[in-house]
Amino acid sequence: MAMKFEKKSDGVYFLDCQGYVCPHPQIYTKKALEKLQPGDVLELMFDNASSSETISAMMDAAGNEIVERKQEGGKFLWKIKKAA
Repeated sequence: MAMKFEKKSDGVYFLDCQGYVCPHPQIYTKKALEKLQPGDVLELMFDNASSSETISAMMDAAGNEIVERKQEGGKFLWKIKKAA
């Protein structure tokens, strides 16, 4: 499956990185956040469990907030608010 990045509504974007292994989900997440404005929300979906620790550390270092973390089966769905 190809990576998918789309605008869902004003200030809300969706990034699907399912099927990718490290470091691709982190790279795609970083590039997607660079396109967002402060306060925008990125809904991130991925299925590589090892990416969760790296993405979490990357968000902490950048000051972005993971406002929601869901896991269903092997899928992760996170909502990340871009720092101001």
